[in-house]
This record gives sequence, structure tokens and C-alpha cells, in this order.
Amino acid sequence: MKFIKYLLTGIFFGIVLSKSEVISWYRIYEMFRFESFHMYGVIGSAVVVGAISILLIKKLQLKGMNGQFMSLKPKENGFKALLFGGTIFGLGWAMTGACPGPMFIIVGHGAPVFLVVILSATIGAFLYGAVKKYLPH
Repeated sequence: MKFIKYLLTGIFFGIVLSKSEVISWYRIYEMFRFESFHMYGVIGSAVVVGAISILLIKKLQLKGMNGQFMSLKPKENGFKALLFGGTIFGLGWAMTGACPGPMFIIVGHGAPVFLVVILSATIGAFLYGAVKKYLPH
């Protein structure tokens, strides 16, 4: 019962993503072809909200679900890691036509083929966890 607020937040987030059309393959296609500002506006808004959220987390010293204070540690190979990870993320986004966030929403909208994408992403995450110690970080 204590996780109900997270469930409701997720449902609300799904509705917002649906109504803002960020789950639309056509909107993503427009973005990658630089034909529309729509997705860049949504992503830019998310960056601003994220930056403000991180500022508030630091300023108010908020606690996480486990009761410990949240902290953000800088990456050791910051730019290289972000460039490599962002490239992989972008390629996956371009190949599937969807960012990982709305994949479940797309299934809910009637595209069960995205269950294959979700399964593949899950397997990829587990594989990364298995080989992480052998990769340069």
C-alpha cells in the first residue's frame, strides 16, 4: 500500500506522455529528420524539470524511499561515458521508434509487438550487469 503513490504517479506520467504525443512514431520520425520542434520542446522541458528537481533534492536534502539522503556522484569518465551511452541510447531509440520510458504505454495503446522491445531491453540490462566489471568505465 505504501507504493500506491508511485503507481499513481506512473499512471499520471503515462497519460501525460500519451496526450503529449511523445509515444507517436511519427513525432519521433519528425524529430530525427529535424522537421518539427515538438519533441525537442518536450525533451527541453524535461531537462529543465530535471535540473530544477536535482537542485531541490540537493538544497532540501531530500530522502529516498529507503530513508537515506539522496546524493549524486559525478562519473569518473564523464564525457566519454555520456557520449558512448548516449549513442547507444539514440541508436536504440532510432531502431525501435521509442524511448524506453513510453514502451509500456505503447503496449497499452495496442502495439503488443513492443513486448519484444521490452524483453530485449530487459535482457540487455541484465547482460550489461553481467559484463559491467569487464568494461572500461
